[in-house]
Amino acid sequence: MEHQIRLAAQDDYPHIMEIWESAVKATHHFLSEEDFNYFKEIIPRDYLPHLEVYLITENNKAEGFASASAGNLEMLFIHDEMRGKSFGKKLYQFMKETAQITKVDVNEQNPQAIGFYEKMGFKSIGRSEKDGSGKPYPIIHMSL
Repeated sequence: MEHQIRLAAQDDYPHIMEIWESAVKATHHFLSEEDFNYFKEIIPRDYLPHLEVYLITENNKAEGFASASAGNLEMLFIHDEMRGKSFGKKLYQFMKETAQITKVDVNEQNPQAIGFYEKMGFKSIGRSEKDGSGKPYPIIHMSL
């Protein structure tokens, strides 16, 4: 099975949001429905058009996506059905080489993600009470 990583285009947004929704429902149990709907609306409208988003595909089907900015991994989501199959690791390694990633912010209430980044060599260097949108979801700042 061939994995490919490519830059996403606007017509990939529905797939990106499908992956996001599947991943978030599986890992972000702490997110209120209201906030889930808020992010679902603003990500394609306010975030994706301003980011270089990379898709990891298998047999031309997008299974995950990631984006980085100024050495910070902004997002990395893998479809829930594909978790544990090394998509995240491959996509992360690609992003690390492409975007010179040294930092990532992770929801404190998502221990699986924290564990994943620790395996990738990150260490916790700080904590914020609120997320980047000012919502009350504590963030762990991690660095290589």
